[in-house]
Amino acid sequence: MTGHLAVAHGSPSRTLVLPAEDFADGARDPERLLAELGLVREDLLRAGLGEITKIALIGPSSRPGHQLDYRFVQILPGAEPGFELRGSCGHSILAACSVAGRSGALPPLRAGQRIRVNVLNNGDSVECSVEETGTDRERLSASFLLSPAIPLRDLLLFGSPVTELPFRGGTVEVTGASMGNPYVFVRAADFGVRGADELFAADEALFAALSEVRRTAQAALGWAGGVFPKIAALLPLAPGRLAVRAISVPSWHPTLALTGAVCLAAAARVPGSLPHRLAGGDGVDGGEPLHVRTPGRWASVTARTAPVATAAPIAGATGATGAEPALTEVGVRGTTVSYLGPLRFVAAAASGL
Repeated sequence: MTGHLAVAHGSPSRTLVLPAEDFADGARDPERLLAELGLVREDLLRAGLGEITKIALIGPSSRPGHQLDYRFVQILPGAEPGFELRGSCGHSILAACSVAGRSGALPPLRAGQRIRVNVLNNGDSVECSVEETGTDRERLSASFLLSPAIPLRDLLLFGSPVTELPFRGGTVEVTGASMGNPYVFVRAADFGVRGADELFAADEALFAALSEVRRTAQAALGWAGGVFPKIAALLPLAPGRLAVRAISVPSWHPTLALTGAVCLAAAARVPGSLPHRLAGGDGVDGGEPLHVRTPGRWASVTARTAPVATAAPIAGATGATGAEPALTEVGVRGTTVSYLGPLRFVAAAASGL
């Protein structure tokens, strides 16, 4: 079996892209798929590639209007094989598109090409646009398309723009939202952080505190342990500009997951949410891009809404009478993806490959 390695700049890990046809159907036989993935992980360890934590399984899509099916696999740290199949990864979607154009899963990529990706993990529809191509890299942008549109209230994990969670004998205010992946956003200032440089320099103590918030959020949501919801600390820089630091697997994310940027921009459109307050409200309400500073770079994300009929809009929402805003699209501007080459697996997978 031959896989391919690619990395989207800003990702904490290279992505191993493999043909889905060589694996069990994750929807019909998840246990068999996990067994096969365990053998892939063993191969990675034998090859000295244990730092790879992301796998993408790709193939042709039967979903109307889509060209590529994509299933994301997060390899969890630890001696025993562990995998998270519930979420998605925007950086790995871009890596998968790059590989698809080189492996024959798609025609060779060209500038101006648009690829609709069907995310099997959660049903997302992602349109990847090719901005530039090169010998060993591409520049791609990604838009998460929502049809039907999702009312902003339905993005909220806890049902309200701000929720108090127990934290070290007191409480901490959070905003929980799900778009791309579920995230819980907190104010960095609530953890003693006073500026962007301090936010990006903070290490063990802040990481431990945010990990504790994740466990508390999991308990409040009734979720089993794992990597969700992701946690990100926010610091206002100027209207429409936020500094962000997020925890990933197994440590800090070097920038911010593409799905994290998408979720943050979506949450910033919810009146009264922490991202909305910290971003200044007015600019993001008007559809202006949200500019996000991370430890590694700046990112620009745009969330678009349209009014939908409702009987009870969320507090502070604006729009037509008897309507509330609903999310229609969230887009992240171009990200460079480097293609790193093929990777041959010698050991047979559980499916007999």
